[in-house]
Amino acid sequence: MTAGTSKEAVKAALTTQALETPSWAYGNSGTRFKVFAQPGVPRTTREKLDDAARVHAHTGVAPRVALHIPWDKVDDYAALAEYAAERGVTLGAINANVFQDDDYKLGSVTNPDPAVRRKALDHLLECVDIMDAIGSRDLKLWFSDGTNYPGQDDLRARQDRLSEALRTTYDRLGDDQRMLIEYKLFEPAFYATDIPDWGTAYAHCLKLGPKAQVVVDTGHHAPGTNIEFIVATLLREGRLGGFDFNSRFYADDDLMAGAADPFQLFRIMYEVVRGGGLTSDIAFMLDQCHNIEAKIPAIIRSVMNVQEATAKALLVDADTLAAAQRTGDVLAANAAMMDAFNTDVRPLLAEVREESGLDPDPMRAYQQSGWQEQIVKDRVGGEQAGWGA
Repeated sequence: MTAGTSKEAVKAALTTQALETPSWAYGNSGTRFKVFAQPGVPRTTREKLDDAARVHAHTGVAPRVALHIPWDKVDDYAALAEYAAERGVTLGAINANVFQDDDYKLGSVTNPDPAVRRKALDHLLECVDIMDAIGSRDLKLWFSDGTNYPGQDDLRARQDRLSEALRTTYDRLGDDQRMLIEYKLFEPAFYATDIPDWGTAYAHCLKLGPKAQVVVDTGHHAPGTNIEFIVATLLREGRLGGFDFNSRFYADDDLMAGAADPFQLFRIMYEVVRGGGLTSDIAFMLDQCHNIEAKIPAIIRSVMNVQEATAKALLVDADTLAAAQRTGDVLAANAAMMDAFNTDVRPLLAEVREESGLDPDPMRAYQQSGWQEQIVKDRVGGEQAGWGA
């Protein structure tokens, strides 16, 4: 433990942490060029929930599962929520999909064709209906809308169309529901993306009202972007609604959280701790595609990586750091951060798990559970969940 840090306080904070895993990460997914199918992949949303329940059973901190519509479309959403509850998890954010239909070639809610815009808006409203049916709090919106060439469309007009669709959807939300707006630097729009950065998302949220907040996807930034500054600013403004945790080495790779730059994940989680985010309504979600690695172990590893970054952030000696900052002692301030980051928190997390009745090593526990062998044997036939490329 670092000086001045209570071990029991850190452990108590870690036991309250809750991460949301994405249903689509359990299916066949990957790059835009190739998706490699794996044996035992879920064929239905219920089988995705079965796998998510295994992640939660071994980690103890992944009680919610985000759904993606229409990938997770079912006839009876109330029954789906009941099925999840029977397996010890709950249904989380509803993610809209207005980027895969041919009609959306020139955009969805910002498309110059009013009929296409109406189709996209109807889907967003349908997602709110699904939220009502399952008791979901969060509607998460990402738009691939944008243009590839200068002059292709009117940039201001596209923002007007976006604003109109967001307003209609926002007004449909219930009192306890939220709209989480995601941004992305580029891809698939190469000239101008309609929500390319946190500032654009934040501007729309301000205009909409307090139920609209920003989602920070850790893979959606230019190289070298100080993501923790964005996190600190949004926390300060009360507009950080959630995270999509993943990693990338170049562009948006959707790799396991903490795989590319664990120090960055630590810095982000320090700002979350510093800003009171662990005890707020922030949604800590994973958004990943496991193309060459086994799905469930990869998600477990991501959960563990976020846990470790959080534990290290909690170990930063706040008093020592504040004193160094006040006196301008640059080296002491940096040392306070580095001391926490360089602490091996795995024994601490093992204690937390054991005290919660879990195996101290979730990866080992999963490997020994026999679940992987069982789903490979059982999930034969039918159509595997996923998206083609």
